[in-house]
Amino acid sequence: MISAVLDTNILASGALKPSSIPGQILKQWRDDKFELIISQHILSELEETLNKSYFRNILKTQDIDDFLELLLSEAILTLITTTIQGVATHPEDDLVLATAESGKASFVVTGDHGLQNLKQFKNIKIVSPSTFSEILHTEKAA
Repeated sequence: MISAVLDTNILASGALKPSSIPGQILKQWRDDKFELIISQHILSELEETLNKSYFRNILKTQDIDDFLELLLSEAILTLITTTIQGVATHPEDDLVLATAESGKASFVVTGDHGLQNLKQFKNIKIVSPSTFSEILHTEKAA
């Protein structure tokens, strides 16, 4: 089965707008089309993001709490066991790559163009949400 790390912007976008491509990717995960790998770093960053006033004005507190609980209970929480520094332009992005490597993910899905420009890190493909959505649809048809 495909395994992927969705970075914070994809998770937040999917929570905010279920009809968006990130939202559709989250639905595919809930339908067991791929394994979602997360780390405490990603969860903490997501919680901080979702608690900003922009998201609080759109999403109910209970919906945010339910989403975070769903991730905690259903995603694969991996301990970051590798140190990656200076691969990405931002240290936070290095932690996303470290999550993927530690969790043996096959994909990192991100809207960050700097991270997307890497295209691959070791055996991990770095793709946009639309590319990952196409991959999931291709897998479903196979």
